Amino acid sequence: MTGKPAARLYVAADLAAGLAVGLAAGQAHYLRSVLRLAPGDRVALFNGRDGEWLGRIDGIGRGWCSVALVEPRRAQEGAADLWLVFAPIKRARLDFLVEKATELGASELHPVVTRRTVVERVNLERLTANAIEAAEQSERLSVPVVHEFTPLDRLLARWPAERRLLLCDETGASPPAAEVLRAAAPGPWAVLVGPEGGFAESELDALKKLPFVCSAGLGPRVLRSDTAALAGLTLVQALLGDWRAGRRR
Repeated sequence: MTGKPAARLYVAADLAAGLAVGLAAGQAHYLRSVLRLAPGDRVALFNGRDGEWLGRIDGIGRGWCSVALVEPRRAQEGAADLWLVFAPIKRARLDFLVEKATELGASELHPVVTRRTVVERVNLERLTANAIEAAEQSERLSVPVVHEFTPLDRLLARWPAERRLLLCDETGASPPAAEVLRAAAPGPWAVLVGPEGGFAESELDALKKLPFVCSAGLGPRVLRSDTAALAGLTLVQALLGDWRAGRRR
């Protein structure tokens, strides 16, 4: 089969030659009613485990669609191992943050409660849906894991010692992030940003005493939380992550 598929979708099912995959009702509606696809049209499927597969719609109706897998398009490859730890912000900006963090290659998203966090709950189902859509659009082969909303101190209590945490310090008292990252030894990283009101002074003091925390500044301007998160991810990816490799086609 040649030519670009009409859509690219994430599925939970296993993908292998000879299998037929049933799509979720929402996906079937999108293909049938929005894209106006019909039997014989091509779509691409991925599940985060078996690479990306090209398939042909072999049946479609109201709320259902079956896709016959034909051939692999891309083999599964190792995803970036980069976490984002963030205090949730208001809904529209939070949706934007999850979408862009997915595009930038974050592998895990950890919403946390800090002293000045205003948001009291997050809709994990919606955030996961945002991450899936962003993975489909950005041609990722994986979808980041969206974790439960948890207090920051509880997350840090079980933090893996080998994973360094880039603390985005808004006070101006820390060295530039690029300088911190260039001096770092290889290993897994995470980025931590606080709420719109910033971290409390006591929180910053406690964080900077942790052996795995690397406190860093993000330039001469005060950044909003979502901007700081994306800036931190970009720096890690550019200096230590998978941005050092070109895009595979």
